[in-house]
Amino acid sequence: MKAPHMAQTGDQPDQPDQQRPQAAAQDDSAALEGKFDDEDYPAYSMGRAAEMLGVTPAFLRSLDTSRLIVPQRSSGGHRRYSRYQLRLAQRARDLVDQGTALEAACRIIILEDQLAEAQRINARLRQDRSEGGTSRPPGQ
Repeated sequence: MKAPHMAQTGDQPDQPDQQRPQAAAQDDSAALEGKFDDEDYPAYSMGRAAEMLGVTPAFLRSLDTSRLIVPQRSSGGHRRYSRYQLRLAQRARDLVDQGTALEAACRIIILEDQLAEAQRINARLRQDRSEGGTSRPPGQ
């Protein structure tokens, strides 16, 4: 943390810097609150994610290689996983544990995710239409 700047007289800190620690703490707190609810925030390291899921780091790397989950990277290059990605990894683990090949499991999960998104879009369009909206799917 930087020391407060001194005023031109050299004996008193400037007024803005005296307020800065409180304002910075409030900004950090507000930003942190949003991250707790953000399913896409990469909060989990590979080791923690593997521990939570009961898998090896190699399994998580294989999901990255198969492009099912592409984790964000920290400034040091370490993989970081979101809660959403952990749910996908758990589904992959469940399918693999049932005897499904990893490549097939990844394809199944991708298709399930696409279907869920299409269903959300359809539900929103139906709701808009029932409310008298004129929303139509693209191209119609």
